Amino acid sequence: MTLQALTYNPPQGQADWQLVALHGWGANAADLVGLAPYLRLTQFTLVFPDAPLAHPQVPGGRMWYGFPWGYDFRQPHDFGQQPDLEASRQALRTWLKDLSQTNQIPLEQTILAGFSQGGAMALDVGMELPLAGQISLSGYLHGPVAAPVSPRPVLMVHGSFDPIVPIAKAYEARDALQAQGQSVTFHEMAMGHEISPPIIGLISTFCEDLRQSRGYTQP
Repeated sequence: MTLQALTYNPPQGQADWQLVALHGWGANAADLVGLAPYLRLTQFTLVFPDAPLAHPQVPGGRMWYGFPWGYDFRQPHDFGQQPDLEASRQALRTWLKDLSQTNQIPLEQTILAGFSQGGAMALDVGMELPLAGQISLSGYLHGPVAAPVSPRPVLMVHGSFDPIVPIAKAYEARDALQAQGQSVTFHEMAMGHEISPPIIGLISTFCEDLRQSRGYTQP
């Protein structure tokens, strides 16, 4: 199981950090790559992988794993027992490690982000890797969360009126991460299941502040 990806390099200069963004259920890499120029991250390579599995109902859509028929996030479900999720976890872990070797940007200078199902994957797989930071947009947890292998901040953004992933799932995720000692910046916004323009600014600020806090400055 391999992952294909779209890459956006800064127009000028040499990137020394990278942002990897995972799309949601039924979308694909092209769904997020359009955000790249608006993020204005001039020292970041931005990478947008396709999920490994074809979506059964959306032509051209991809998914990290399937949902049970009729699932609406309002009843408990043990995602950890799904073989398709475990296969995607392994594929994403391997791909991220290979990516850092290919472009010579270490995982310690990598921020892993995701929207919706991609946000859940970012929170899940990201804990096992020595990342610089994680971002979950309209995301959730697959289940109990373990402490990350290294300290890193987490940015979470969720809509108060999200009709897909209820805001209660974001509260649960925030509280679980904080219980593991993680530094979580949480923004609840008056919106639905979306990436609104103000969120682009939050992502840019989080990424650049984290980069500069590690001693990297603008050229």
